[in-house]
Amino acid sequence: MRATNWEFKNRAMVFGLIFGFSFSAYFLDRQNSAAALANWLGAARGIDSNFIARSLFVLAACLLVVAALIRTWASSYLQANVVYASEVKTASLVADGPYRHTRNPLYFANVLLALGMGAMMSRFGFFVAAIAMAIFCYRLIFREETDLQASQGEPYQRYQNAVPRLWPALQPRTASTGRPARWAAGFRAEFWCWGFAVAVAAFAITLNATAFFVIPCNQPGRLLVLLDGSSKAQRVRAHRQSDQEQVGAALRFARVLQKTTRSPGPADP
Repeated sequence: MRATNWEFKNRAMVFGLIFGFSFSAYFLDRQNSAAALANWLGAARGIDSNFIARSLFVLAACLLVVAALIRTWASSYLQANVVYASEVKTASLVADGPYRHTRNPLYFANVLLALGMGAMMSRFGFFVAAIAMAIFCYRLIFREETDLQASQGEPYQRYQNAVPRLWPALQPRTASTGRPARWAAGFRAEFWCWGFAVAVAAFAITLNATAFFVIPCNQPGRLLVLLDGSSKAQRVRAHRQSDQEQVGAALRFARVLQKTTRSPGPADP
């Protein structure tokens, strides 16, 4: 169940592939997941399905804001070169901030991110994104736990016994070590996640698919080049090429999404 060296080194690409395939699943299922749920709830409860659909998109935006907050909080206690390192960093054990509530706040936020972005996907895409993200995060967690156990020994074992693996505890489970949070660094490391949150919020307000792509069409390319080890010039070229490809895909997807969310009615057969 542990992630391989290749999976861990290229985890950003795998995350991108999960989202990429899940969004493209509209070619298999043309019904938007939130619109489909709104149709079902509206028919079952006698409530306006348009109101339910908008509420679901607002809920998705709130979920993404929570995910962005958690990732920013966690990254503020780590340096970006640790968060996005190509190998497991085992030199020290961080047990401050969100790491007092869950051992893996970044991966927990990734699961929330998949659920929130799932509102913009088809029904099939939503389930693929949620399940694939959860499975891959657990594979990464098992890999990191093995390396940390070998490096840290008894201190990490005590930390494992006290703090939940993924689902956070409401109360801190371990004492703070006094490490200060570096919020500016945290926001810089997670700007892409905030971009997704703002984009879905813009869509929830306007129900215009074009608004959804104003920000995130630039985010995935920046995330992927941030995580690789390329030179600055290579990263700029990759970012520009990624932008061009994503804008074309965005326009194609926008037409599909607008059709499925403009006026929710009876669910498609």
